[in-house]
Amino acid sequence: MDPLFQGVLGASLSQSLSRKQHIVVAGILGLLAGMSPDLDVLIRSNDDPLLFLEFHRQFTHSLFFIPIGSVICAAVLHPLIAKRRGLSFKQSWLYCSLGYGTHALLDSCTSYGTQLLWPLTNERFAWNTVSVIDSIYTLPLLILVALATFKRNVWLARLAFLWALLYPTIGMIQRDRAEAAGWQLANERQHTPVKLEAKPSFANLLLWKVVYETNDRYFVDAVRVASSVKTYPGESVAKLDVSRDFPWLDPNSQQAIDIERFRWFSNGYVAQDPDDKLRVIDVRYSIIPNQVKSLWSIKLSPGADVNSHVEYHTHRDNTPESREVFFDMLFD
Repeated sequence: MDPLFQGVLGASLSQSLSRKQHIVVAGILGLLAGMSPDLDVLIRSNDDPLLFLEFHRQFTHSLFFIPIGSVICAAVLHPLIAKRRGLSFKQSWLYCSLGYGTHALLDSCTSYGTQLLWPLTNERFAWNTVSVIDSIYTLPLLILVALATFKRNVWLARLAFLWALLYPTIGMIQRDRAEAAGWQLANERQHTPVKLEAKPSFANLLLWKVVYETNDRYFVDAVRVASSVKTYPGESVAKLDVSRDFPWLDPNSQQAIDIERFRWFSNGYVAQDPDDKLRVIDVRYSIIPNQVKSLWSIKLSPGADVNSHVEYHTHRDNTPESREVFFDMLFD
């Protein structure tokens, strides 16, 4: 989720369990601690463009790191903010723990993937119940937390946190409806999917991207889930086969290793870009949900030496035509 929402969610929980006289400082501690796990985005390398993919939502987002991350936040924020407001270090740590603890669980509600149980496993948990950015989710929470702070009203903060729990629950119901429509569509095509997932499209819970995998291809479709369910059949792409798609690639080269790193990040949903045979795309994401037009990719170079990394690219399909197609689907 976006950092602002992460912080506001952390503030809502810390305020919910605070005393009236501490509600402001509890909110500040929860806000800052709730955003702090995303400091892992600073772990980058100019030589290795995929390093940040491995570390973002890794150890700082692990449930096992909450006591450590929160005590670091408390150690920094207590003398700067809380001590002068009369809070003990134990109270500061409590509010920081509440804020910090919300972060990874909320991230797991998205489809990006979060390593909740690192270092026991590097599995990326993605529950696919909310979009990474969703103002319908963010604004009510922001307004309620602001009112709770201004009015010193703990119950408004509790209402905010209740909303934070309710919205992903609605998303879970919508996700299941979208997946059911996806299974029906696959059955109509006489396909037996190996795996099928529904992911919310940008900033809403109405329009979903359904991706399913057969033995050799990925199929992507859009499903609008409202009072009735409407499907928008989409495109398909062959699953990545490195030996077939890149026969020139040395299997022991760094580029071959990087493909597997990207495959892990993409939860296996990788394919050769139909528009650029040197690119490997993450099939999970596209602006228009029934298209194979990835938001990010890696690019290989046949002339690179054995130790060279791939290039990492992002793609923003934000043309007026794309927006028109998206909104036509969203608003039916």
